[in-house]
Amino acid sequence: MPDEVTTTLARVAAGLPGGGESRPGQVEMAVAVATSMAGGRHLVVQAGTGTGKSLAYLVPAALSGERVVVATATKALQDQLADKDLPMVAAATDAGLTFAVLKGRSNYVCRQRVSEIGGTAGQLTLAAGSADPPDADDTLTPGAGVDTSDPATIADQVRSLVRWAEDTITGDRAELPFEPHFRAWAMVSTTARECPGAFRCPSGRDCCAEDARARAAEADVIVVNTHLYGAHLASGGLVLPEHQVVVFDEAHEVEDVMTDSLGLEVGPGRFRALATAARPVLDTADDGAGRAADAVADLADVFHRVLRPWSGRRVPHQILAGGTDPGAAGTGGDSPELTEDGPDPGPAPDGEPVGLDLGLAPLPVAPTKGPLTAAVRAATSTKGTSTKATAVGSDPDIGTLLALATGRVGRLVDHLRRAEREAGDVETSTERSRRDRVMLAAGHLAADLARLALLGSEEVAWVEDSNRAPALRVSPIDVGPILGEQLWGSVTGILTSATVPIGLAERLGMPLDATDTLDVGSPFDYRTHSLLYVAASLPDRRRPEAEPALHDELETLIAAAGGRTLALFTSWRAMRAAVEALSGRLAVPILSQSDLPKPALVEAFRADESTCLFATLGFWQGVDVPGRTLSLVTIDRIPFPRPDDPVLEARRELAGPGAFGRVDLPRAGTLLAQGAGRLIRSSNDRGVVAVLDSRLATARYRSALLERVPPMKRTLDRAEVIEFLAAVAAGDDG
Repeated sequence: MPDEVTTTLARVAAGLPGGGESRPGQVEMAVAVATSMAGGRHLVVQAGTGTGKSLAYLVPAALSGERVVVATATKALQDQLADKDLPMVAAATDAGLTFAVLKGRSNYVCRQRVSEIGGTAGQLTLAAGSADPPDADDTLTPGAGVDTSDPATIADQVRSLVRWAEDTITGDRAELPFEPHFRAWAMVSTTARECPGAFRCPSGRDCCAEDARARAAEADVIVVNTHLYGAHLASGGLVLPEHQVVVFDEAHEVEDVMTDSLGLEVGPGRFRALATAARPVLDTADDGAGRAADAVADLADVFHRVLRPWSGRRVPHQILAGGTDPGAAGTGGDSPELTEDGPDPGPAPDGEPVGLDLGLAPLPVAPTKGPLTAAVRAATSTKGTSTKATAVGSDPDIGTLLALATGRVGRLVDHLRRAEREAGDVETSTERSRRDRVMLAAGHLAADLARLALLGSEEVAWVEDSNRAPALRVSPIDVGPILGEQLWGSVTGILTSATVPIGLAERLGMPLDATDTLDVGSPFDYRTHSLLYVAASLPDRRRPEAEPALHDELETLIAAAGGRTLALFTSWRAMRAAVEALSGRLAVPILSQSDLPKPALVEAFRADESTCLFATLGFWQGVDVPGRTLSLVTIDRIPFPRPDDPVLEARRELAGPGAFGRVDLPRAGTLLAQGAGRLIRSSNDRGVVAVLDSRLATARYRSALLERVPPMKRTLDRAEVIEFLAAVAAGDDG
């Protein structure tokens, strides 16, 4: 097979613009991937920029005779694979290669929800939003010029989506001619937590998501998002078709993505959305049903108030369990159990915690006496637990809140079942479908609430609050045991990235005796074409004069480069301070991350050679700007992770005395390499990476970090850097 792989790879490369070029690292990687696929051994490959790693795993995949799933962390790479690389590989092979792109269910329009809007679309009006806004990097952001506060504008978008749904074949939101607001899209889509499945849905035969799954089930290569693969594992293997090999491209992202995907999140929006969906299917003659829906909706505000003081902090397990401990204040009844019909919340409790009945939802606080306070005090005194997350007295009582939520969701389910019995056989298929979606959403929410009260020592809970409402999150501290049990024993794994973190295979639970590693380097001449400059003379970052000195250094370097700079910062505050300090001092334009969406910002930077782009962590990877437009990359400081990150804090405790080397240093090294990797993107690129943190020249751990950076010539001499940048700006390729 190696000969067939190399021959086919050469044929594919010959079809590239300019006839391709010799890439020994690509050939070496392709042969190793083919050997791993044939022998069932796992493989971790570091393939530097310019290797052409996608073809190095796609060609062996096409020739393997196995079904292969390729999981990527970015949409840009998915598009490249589906629109460019896979068609070339298919054309160069005689095996009749088939491939498909599969996305999460919420990425496809739901024809049943569209049919339920149906003829009412013309009179559609929307009340206040019932869904949580998306994350900052979610693609469902409001389009330019959309008034996101105006329900009428969102209603117009829904009507446009309904008209689009009549003609679309795939139902994929990526094919929309406009970018819908997340609330508008939520009106015509569904999630895995709500969908009853094709067999129980009136529109099941025309389901776009099921059609996409059917195409994937027939394909030889399936391209997915890494988050979707995590959802596949979390579901017990129910999301993706059976496959023998998985390729994780951008493998440095896998640990974090799996940490998110294998956890859970309970936020205010889930209660608001459940109540909104439940009201139309409840018995209108049952006054208690309306009150039950209102009570669940009220939980959204209560959760927001209770969780807000905990934002960014860990929540000890004792506090979560306090709401279901029979001896604790605020016990809310038995925890729901999973039945074959879905999570069953069980009977609703007769009463609610004191002060939290249906008519009153004040901010719960920890009692001054009793078992719950004792649990909080115990948590405070636990060795290794952050004390800032366990204050007593006026701090919110999250355990009591979870008990309250369990009771209210259970009561709503009781009324939903009663309405179902009352409807009997006269219920239409559309009404039944709506009720099924509501019952599924309620069941999943009840199951998550139960899990929050029963967390194990291998999980960490915290309150997350980025640009959204605060939400209670749970993640595994170590994903290795889960992946070792659920994945590596049945599927051959190929992991690749330009920068593979140290110890990645071990942290992902890969069996080391069945895992091979390979570093094929990069075809680029880093030592001739680039400099790595460490500003050793800058003051310690903790000193007050450090930031002005950094701004002076930036000004000197950017002036020497004639603009053409991507300035990377480890915080928004530092970026904004630099923009403010240098805007009046530089003769070249400065774009900042606050100015435009990422794609438009990168395009504006690419279009004007003299422009500088100042950005934060979202731009340390996934930015590809070859040529003279990007001649200088500056990094304001070594990108160590935040010391108060809840998941990493838990991992440090688990790692013990060696936590810095096992947790912090590998992450900083990987991100530093990713940032430095923005500079050389083609064989003709030249430039400087400047790290404006003297610790990279003086700290005892500097060698471990420098090993992760591409093999550039290193210097501490600013004069040498200025001379090099001047030559690049003048177009001197000498």
